[in-house]
Amino acid sequence: MNIEQPTDISEQDARQGKKLGVMRYVLSISLTLAVIAGIFIYVSFFQGTPN
Repeated sequence: MNIEQPTDISEQDARQGKKLGVMRYVLSISLTLAVIAGIFIYVSFFQGTPN
């Protein structure tokens, strides 16, 4: 029975890529634009509806 010992590697090697902070800006800008678009669509469709 061959049991291998766990391999310890650094966090950077395990990630297999660069850690960039750009993604949080992309997600926050996209979410903001989606909310603005939703508000615009809501206002444009329901602006003239009678109560």
